Amino acid sequence: MSALLTFLNTKVILVRNLVQIVFLGWSLYLGWRLSAFVAYLNSRGQLPVVERPTGVDAYLPIGALVSLKNWLVNGQFDRLHPAALVLFLTFVAMAFLTRKAFCSWICPVGAISEALYRCQERLSAIRLRLWPWLDRLLRGVKYLLLVFFVKLIVLDLPAASLSSFLQSPYWAISDIKMLHFFTAPTLTTIVVIGVLLVLSLFIRMFWCRYLCPYGALLGLVSWLSPNKISRRENSCISCHQCDKVCPASLNVSSCSTITSVECTACLSCVQTCPRPTTLSMTFIHYRLPNWVFILLVLLVFSCGVGAGMVSGHWQSSLSDMDYARLIPLLQRL
Repeated sequence: MSALLTFLNTKVILVRNLVQIVFLGWSLYLGWRLSAFVAYLNSRGQLPVVERPTGVDAYLPIGALVSLKNWLVNGQFDRLHPAALVLFLTFVAMAFLTRKAFCSWICPVGAISEALYRCQERLSAIRLRLWPWLDRLLRGVKYLLLVFFVKLIVLDLPAASLSSFLQSPYWAISDIKMLHFFTAPTLTTIVVIGVLLVLSLFIRMFWCRYLCPYGALLGLVSWLSPNKISRRENSCISCHQCDKVCPASLNVSSCSTITSVECTACLSCVQTCPRPTTLSMTFIHYRLPNWVFILLVLLVFSCGVGAGMVSGHWQSSLSDMDYARLIPLLQRL
C-alpha cells in the first residue's frame, strides 16, 4: 500500500494521464456500444441483443440543465435520461470539492486537447501565444455562451414547458441525435471540428480555454471550493517551471494562492516544482498529499454515479420498443 501511495504522490502527471486514457477509452466504448445498440434495433432482431449504455447521458448537458430546473421547480426527476442530471450534479459537486478536476482528469475533450498540443510541441518548433489582450477577450466567449444557455433555459423557459420538453420525442432520442452528429456529420460539422482540431494543435487547450460553456460553469463553482493550489513564497526559487507546465497558462509563480477559475487542479505545477514543499493542494489551510487529492477526485465521481444507481435515478424508462419506434423519426425531430 505504501508503494502505491508513494507512486500516486510522486508521479502525478503520469497518474493523471493514465486516468485520462481510461476515461477517454471508456467514452469511446460507450459511443461504440450506443452505435451497436442502434444497429441492433435497426436489424429487427437479426443482430445480437445490445443494451443501451446509460453513461452516454453525460453528453447531454443542456438537457440536464433543463432537467435540473424541472426538478427544482416542478419536483419531477426526469425519467427518460435521469443519468444526465445525475452526472451533471456529480460534475458540479466535483467542481466545488476538487475545483475543475473534471476538466483535467475526466473530460475526454480535455484529454484530446492536451494530447494534440503535446504532440505538436514534440514534432514542431512552432509556438503560438496570443496577445494578452486577445487572450482575455477570447476567454470571455465561453462565459457569454454560458450566459446564453442559462438565460434560455433557467430564465426564459416557462415552468410549464419543462415537462413538455422532457417528455417530447426530441429529448427521448437526443442521445441518438448526438451519436449521428459524429457518425453522419454534415460538411459544416466536419469543417468546424477540423478547424478546432488545428487550432488545438497550436494554441494550448483552445476549446477548453475559450469556448467550453460547461468548463465556464464548473470554473465559477470551483471559485467557491475550499481546495486551492498554494505556494510558499519563502521556498520558491522563481524558476517559473510551474508557469510553463500549466495547461491554463496561469502565472503560478506570482501567486501565493491560485484562486483563478481557470485552474483545473491538474497538479502539474505541484509535481514539476523542484522544491517539493513549495507548491501543494491545500484544503483551507491544510496541505493535502497528492494521493489524497487524486483519491478525492475519483471518490466524488464514483459516489455521484453510485448514488444515482442506488437511488434508482440511472436507467432510462425508455424501452427498446420505444427507441425502435422513434429512430425512424430521427430526421424529422
